[in-house]
Amino acid sequence: MAWNEPGGGRRNPSGPPDLEEMLKQMKQRIAALFGGGGRGRGGTTGSGDSVPTGGLGLLIGGAIVIWVVIDSMHVIDQRERGVVLQFGEADRILEPGLRFTMPRPIERVERVDVTQVRSMSSKVAMLTRDENLVNIDFAVQYTVSDASNFLYKVRNPEETLAHVAEAAVRQVVGSRSLDDVQVGNRLEFTSEARTIMQRLLSNYQAGINVSIVNFQEVMYPEQVKDAFDDAIKAREDEQRAVNNARAYAADVVPKANGRKSRVLAEAEGYKESVIARAQGEAQRFNLLAEQYKAAPEVTRKRLYLETMQEVLSKSPKVLIDSEKGNNMLYLPLDKLVMPPPPERSGAAVSAGEGR
Repeated sequence: MAWNEPGGGRRNPSGPPDLEEMLKQMKQRIAALFGGGGRGRGGTTGSGDSVPTGGLGLLIGGAIVIWVVIDSMHVIDQRERGVVLQFGEADRILEPGLRFTMPRPIERVERVDVTQVRSMSSKVAMLTRDENLVNIDFAVQYTVSDASNFLYKVRNPEETLAHVAEAAVRQVVGSRSLDDVQVGNRLEFTSEARTIMQRLLSNYQAGINVSIVNFQEVMYPEQVKDAFDDAIKAREDEQRAVNNARAYAADVVPKANGRKSRVLAEAEGYKESVIARAQGEAQRFNLLAEQYKAAPEVTRKRLYLETMQEVLSKSPKVLIDSEKGNNMLYLPLDKLVMPPPPERSGAAVSAGEGR
């Protein structure tokens, strides 16, 4: 309802609020807040142009308040860290979550992703310990360990990392021969290079954590590639010959050791047998000597009979003693028992007669 309508400018209880009255009251409050002019007669403003100036000031003030609130609130992602710069100097680090700072230009926030795996690679020519030239193609993977140091401790972290990586790889390759670099333990090389890199970066306070160092390829210069290929083939032939010799030795040596053990065992057995037989003969002779001393005639006759029995038992001949004469009959039983010789064939007989 307008002021010139009946009711004296009072709001109709059943109608909507009087917008004009509300605007006037707001203008008066803004003018009073920003000093846009005093009240005139009847409670109105003393100047006609003070109201727009007060409203503009209110809008500017509200915009400033909103901008301050928005610029002071920061939502830091879980993967990020926020570096707070106070008048351009690194002051603190904001952890993940809703954080508040002073508005710009007092404080400013730089966000850094600390979980992203970054990588760099390079290919450089290096000298080995035995003064051979090789081209090393290596790659490095790293993450940010300290956001503030990563941004402001070194001028260019990526370039610094490249120089540090090249220096570490040169140190590792330069302390080994060409054969070690070519066919050696790559894991040992990369682990040593990573340790050197991390130590240098920690000394520089670069805020970088080296995760992996990998030697992707070790190549020879094109001018000497053929000579290196020949050397590799010769080395492979040598290794194959050595493996064949080791296989032959592994086959022959156990057999020789087995034969040696068998001969030693047989010799030991023969030795024990001869010693035991000699000891038995000596003991038997001693027993016979004692018996001979006790009864010489009986012992002599018994020995004679035992000897004749032993000798004649092994002979296929039969001797017959005649009681009436001195002649002894001899029967060649060995000839009688022996089978007749096989008859030769006619061809063999003819061949024999021809000769």
